[in-house]
Amino acid sequence: MNSKKLNKSLSALALVVAIAGGTGASTAFAAEGAEAKGFEVAARSDRSDLGFGDSSVYLKMVLRNAAGQETTRSLYIKTLEKPNENVGDKSLIVFDKPADIDGTALLSHARILEADNQWLFLPALKRTKRISSVNKSGPFVGSEFAFEDFTALELNKFTYRYLRSEACGDLTCDVVERKPRYEHSGYTRQLSWIDQDIHQVRRVEFFDRRGDLLKVLTLTDYRQYQDKFWRAHKLSMDNMQTKKHTDLNYSDYKFGSGLNERNFEKVALRRVR
Repeated sequence: MNSKKLNKSLSALALVVAIAGGTGASTAFAAEGAEAKGFEVAARSDRSDLGFGDSSVYLKMVLRNAAGQETTRSLYIKTLEKPNENVGDKSLIVFDKPADIDGTALLSHARILEADNQWLFLPALKRTKRISSVNKSGPFVGSEFAFEDFTALELNKFTYRYLRSEACGDLTCDVVERKPRYEHSGYTRQLSWIDQDIHQVRRVEFFDRRGDLLKVLTLTDYRQYQDKFWRAHKLSMDNMQTKKHTDLNYSDYKFGSGLNERNFEKVALRRVR
């Protein structure tokens, strides 16, 4: 069959399918296409980060209440990269200032469909507390970041749907809706803006269990490391309901420092100070 006849046959077949299936078939096809494209955009962003091995970074946390009063804390985060996409990263967050929270630490083992394993070490009590699987939407040390915000960005934790392409500042972003697959998430859905240049997340809107807009996260000051890995150096979370705000200002990223599984065991929490 020559190309002209083949094109006519395909066109005829498409017409028959459209007539036979009606609007329902075309809508289902469009929905599947949007889901596939949404996953593709999210996967490209997530996989651009593969291969870093381990990392550590210092940061300053600035909390601002609705009246504009500020509180500052300093901490560091260590991360061990996941072995594959069916397993999540492991991370350790340790505070060193102010004095009243010095040594407070959060250990997280991210999982996909099950609850993340998280333990909070409270040095004043010399106690390690396991975070309940249904209480991960609560604020972490009074900030606008929830416990699940520190581990919930694994690719396979969500289903995806591509919405549109639009300007985001000086860039063009793909807007993707993602819905948590974990039943106890504090969010019903999230909207993420992923730029088409370096494929990094620039903005995330979080919707609560009632479906109302709860928080907006803005990621800025991206810098590249080792000619491959991009990291945002400022994360700003605005709570749209309480008008509270938290900034995370990152500095001094290091990669490949030899961290291993032993650094992320539960017993390691007592050795962080």
